[in-house]
Amino acid sequence: MTPDAHTAPDATATLLTDPCTGRSRAGFPVSGRGRVDAAVAAARAAQPAWAALTTGERSRRMLALAAAVEDGAEQYVRAEQAGTGKPAAEARGEIEQCIDLIRFYAGAVRADLAPGGGHRLPGRESWVRWEPLGVIAAIVPWNYPLLMAVWRFAPALAAGNTVLLKPAETTPDSALLVAEDARETLGPDVLTTLPGDRGTGRLLVGHEAVDGIAFTGSRTGGLDVAARAGLRRVSLELGGNCAALVLPDAPDHTCETLVRTATYNAGQSCAAPARVLTLRENYERTVTQLAAAMAARRAGTDFGPLNSLDQAKRFDGIIGASRARVRHIAEVAAADGEEDGYWRPGMVLADLPGDDPAVREEVFGPVLTVQAVAGPEELVRAANGVPHALAASVWGRTTSEVLRLATALEAGEVWVNCHLEQTGELPHGGRKQSGTGTDLSVLALAEYQRPKTVTVNVER
Repeated sequence: MTPDAHTAPDATATLLTDPCTGRSRAGFPVSGRGRVDAAVAAARAAQPAWAALTTGERSRRMLALAAAVEDGAEQYVRAEQAGTGKPAAEARGEIEQCIDLIRFYAGAVRADLAPGGGHRLPGRESWVRWEPLGVIAAIVPWNYPLLMAVWRFAPALAAGNTVLLKPAETTPDSALLVAEDARETLGPDVLTTLPGDRGTGRLLVGHEAVDGIAFTGSRTGGLDVAARAGLRRVSLELGGNCAALVLPDAPDHTCETLVRTATYNAGQSCAAPARVLTLRENYERTVTQLAAAMAARRAGTDFGPLNSLDQAKRFDGIIGASRARVRHIAEVAAADGEEDGYWRPGMVLADLPGDDPAVREEVFGPVLTVQAVAGPEELVRAANGVPHALAASVWGRTTSEVLRLATALEAGEVWVNCHLEQTGELPHGGRKQSGTGTDLSVLALAEYQRPKTVTVNVER
């Protein structure tokens, strides 16, 4: 893409790739400056009427959008698979989550979350209005194309904003579908999809008529967004590299669950387990059990490929630079005709130093590293010793110990004897370099609203 392509209203590129085969599959439009300007202006014009709807009417329209997605679920499944290569069962489960979340926020917006009004000052009555920010730019990644979009646009829409959705360059399919359904159910220009590349995202973030930015992606991308956004509201989710603390009395299902979770979506989940930390006394046993569980998981039959050639090269670079002396590598079982896809086997890497690239960096692939430490306090130090702080898990049967460790972990979400289990009712968000802001739960509504206090003199 040439630098001046974004000055054109409808610049076009081809080169979407099927990650299962590595072959080109279709073209897609890249939204240039003219298209971005027009979309922002239309969203700005549509926002007052959308915000003026009663919460009940906004809720009904969002329920209609959920029903439309549900009616077209198989089309959405195929769209998700086209850009990600996910197995159908994974894609279908994620579409079901999307439908549930849209319905959740359609209901949540009808609850009163404001601080209680009333007689707070002498001779005065006060209340708090929660008002939408206005126009939101939602920039989402390729690992869960529609689900990450819904995490962002559902609470933003429920709060009364209009949304400009910029999907990842490699996975625009389902975002374009949902924009079509949104036009029919929510109204024109309430939810608009702007496919494109990084230049498109930068145009959106830098646009003076955009009131807030929700970004899910890399730390580098998040820092760029924050620098361009200035004083506008920004919500960032920037990755995980999550620790799993396995104690000597961990449940029997621990290693199988960690491997299954680490290979779901080919390990391309910000909150997936990545770094297994044990005490020295249960290190060898944990490595052996993880290796056995990983040997039973095969890329091609149990999980899909990496998303793109760039991701595959990044994965290969980190694994190639790792100094792990123990490597348990599972098999790849790509189907006929898919040998050139971006398949990478599940791996367990052990006997590696604390500063190893596979430990310090978020590999974002089907890999678990395993490290041993001397005692429980060292477990916490090792878990908290990386820049990311999104999620973690603790595995053990002694209630007091697992709860103490869960409390000591620096992470926005901690699981005990499970991992990567989420629902719309529970908040998700990062600390440190994993970002700022909250996804999921009623708390996410506040990401896209601002309070206004109204105080009335009732004495005159």
